[in-house]
Amino acid sequence: MLIYNILLGLLGLGIVVFVHELGHFVGARLMGIGVEAFSVGWGKPIIKKKIGEVEYRLGMFPLGGYCKMKGQSDHEPDANQQGADAEKGSFYAAHPFRRIVVCFAGPLFNLFFAVLVLSVIWGIGFEVNTVGNRIVLVSEVIPGTRHAADEAGLKTGDRILEIRGRQTESFLDIQEIIALNAGENLPVTIERDGQILHLSVTPVMDRSTGAGRIGVHFWTDPVIERVTEGSPAAMAGLKTGDRILRINETDLPHTISLLNILDERPSVLNIEFLRDNQIHTTALFPVYEEAAVRSLGIIWEAVRIKNPRLSPPRALIRGAQETWKTFTVSVRSLSILFRGVDLTQAVSGPIRITYMIGGVATEGFSQSFGAGISSMASFLSLISIALAIMNLLPLPVLDGGMIILYSFEALRGKPPHPKFITVFQSIGIVIIAGLMFFAIFGDILYLANR
Repeated sequence: MLIYNILLGLLGLGIVVFVHELGHFVGARLMGIGVEAFSVGWGKPIIKKKIGEVEYRLGMFPLGGYCKMKGQSDHEPDANQQGADAEKGSFYAAHPFRRIVVCFAGPLFNLFFAVLVLSVIWGIGFEVNTVGNRIVLVSEVIPGTRHAADEAGLKTGDRILEIRGRQTESFLDIQEIIALNAGENLPVTIERDGQILHLSVTPVMDRSTGAGRIGVHFWTDPVIERVTEGSPAAMAGLKTGDRILRINETDLPHTISLLNILDERPSVLNIEFLRDNQIHTTALFPVYEEAAVRSLGIIWEAVRIKNPRLSPPRALIRGAQETWKTFTVSVRSLSILFRGVDLTQAVSGPIRITYMIGGVATEGFSQSFGAGISSMASFLSLISIALAIMNLLPLPVLDGGMIILYSFEALRGKPPHPKFITVFQSIGIVIIAGLMFFAIFGDILYLANR
């Protein structure tokens, strides 16, 4: 399964990087800048063919690609390679504004890709599996703890109907608002025992992720949606539609209760369950793995939100709206890096991103081929937007840093001194190397924990 996740993840990450480099390629061609080579994948070319002035390559490692422009080397040019002295058609012979267009084209193509992918998903329609808006307090699962939900007066069994005037029909709606508003006082409308109550809650920032948390789990009825073939649950005779009533003489009002039982690692689970309005009993012998509940072979019944197929114009509009929403939320989320979060947890590197892409796709394919494609495509659009934002950061080496450098050149009327460029790039390399150190170190810890 791990290898399958990694292969799918590499494929997905490669697509997003390829789109980025394709943007630079198209931008260079439109700006009259010569392109010497465009490669799909990295490493030694296994296939290459020259068409016109461009050599198209297929790299040994099918990950991303690169665009090699005329006169653009791995190092910045010296004084004799810039401006009027540069060879015609080369990168540094072009006006700074043309170079800015080329730099901006990479991130822009990533955003176009996200719009296209999301538009296709909305155009074919899709279904989201989630849980409802009923909550279970973490303080009831972990006695002795107290969280923002407790301070607000929330109770297990409450349904969160609205937060800050926005309807919350599912866990996804609640999670999005809470995660993005750490430290803000949020008015909350709840339903409790048939009564409507108005409270307020202030999410606390989780230092490991930067997201807001209020200390709640989400209530899921212990109804089995499916049982994994050959699992302990299957051998115990459990089936789709069974409702678990009690385990080891402990009532099971919701699935969170099962976590407390499994924490004690009993060797046998004596289960009472309801099937066809009759109570049955069975014994299940658990095998404890990474995810205790999943290792039992039980998939709980989820709430399905169906998003119907949209017409092409409406799908395109919705795709653009979702891309803009994700873009603005991601930019806003950058501020959390300066609020004391654990960078090894909050910053994901290429290893973790690869694993996550593959994991999302694998989980989707376990439901159906269509769900797998939809899940992977959605996550790729998110990664594509993140790549666009990262490259637009005003850091040397990145596209955003180069845009600033070329803007400075345009305003000044002449190229910066090569020594300035060297220092500028060196600072960028140090910053990027530092971020990559935190990201990859965090990735290693993440995989080790998994």
